[in-house]
Amino acid sequence: MEKLKELLSKFNDILSFQIYDSENIHITIGTFLSIVIAVIIVTYLLRIIHNVVVKKLPESDKNKFVSIFSFLKYLFYILVIIVILHTSGVNLTVLLTASAALFVGLGFALQNLFQDIISGILMILDQSIHVGDIIEVDGKVGKVFEIRLRSTRAITRDDKVIIIPNHIFLTNTIYNHTQNHNMTRESLIVGVAYGSDVELVTKILLDVGTHQKGILKSPEPFVHFDDFGDSALIFSLNFFISNSFGVPKMRSEMRYNIDEQFRTNGVTIPFPQRDVHVYQQSPFLHRNASTMPEKGKVK
Repeated sequence: MEKLKELLSKFNDILSFQIYDSENIHITIGTFLSIVIAVIIVTYLLRIIHNVVVKKLPESDKNKFVSIFSFLKYLFYILVIIVILHTSGVNLTVLLTASAALFVGLGFALQNLFQDIISGILMILDQSIHVGDIIEVDGKVGKVFEIRLRSTRAITRDDKVIIIPNHIFLTNTIYNHTQNHNMTRESLIVGVAYGSDVELVTKILLDVGTHQKGILKSPEPFVHFDDFGDSALIFSLNFFISNSFGVPKMRSEMRYNIDEQFRTNGVTIPFPQRDVHVYQQSPFLHRNASTMPEKGKVK
């Protein structure tokens, strides 16, 4: 028993050994070991929670949970360290007061980072953007393939990746083509010459839209006579598709078909023309060629 007491006494002496000692802060080996053990325990607990929750989530929400979980994991570590230091008798008020200026500087330097992180959490919670959504940002259309805490990644129609800081989704107006459902209405604008048979033009456009691969049969395509333009009668072929990401290629194919049908049926697509009128105050002065001096002679 006495040997056991001696061992325990030595062990307590080792744990009580001061690593850092000042007027208000006392950090011992025991405090340091407590922090290490607590971090290890929290790590295993968080790993178990992560595995249990991920198994029950649908595939589309797993990436979102991982993003939030990675942020909360570091938050838990910080809280555990603060609690252990506080219970060990460390005066945290002194530490916070001494580092207040540092925290203010870091706050200003990292404000955009924290803004993006908070925006990312809000986006994930309110379900405003999902993986697979087709969005339009600053005139660029892209399909979202990854949502992270700081940024969202989307691939554009020309296979380029656009990285969008998450605060953009809260501060700017974003078009989400698939927020309500996958079906979207698109249109194709075409102008024909004045005097063209508008009924024939309508029939050709509807025929092209009906037979175009990828356009939904219900709702059916329809044509609008939009306006009397400066040089043309403006029509729009409106149609519904289930994948607006591929609409540029579809519009190109339809334009080929429309041009072919217009040529076959004698429908003209005009180009802008302008009449120039010249006004003069006095008649033009004409010089008789006979009065012109011959080359090499001076009159």
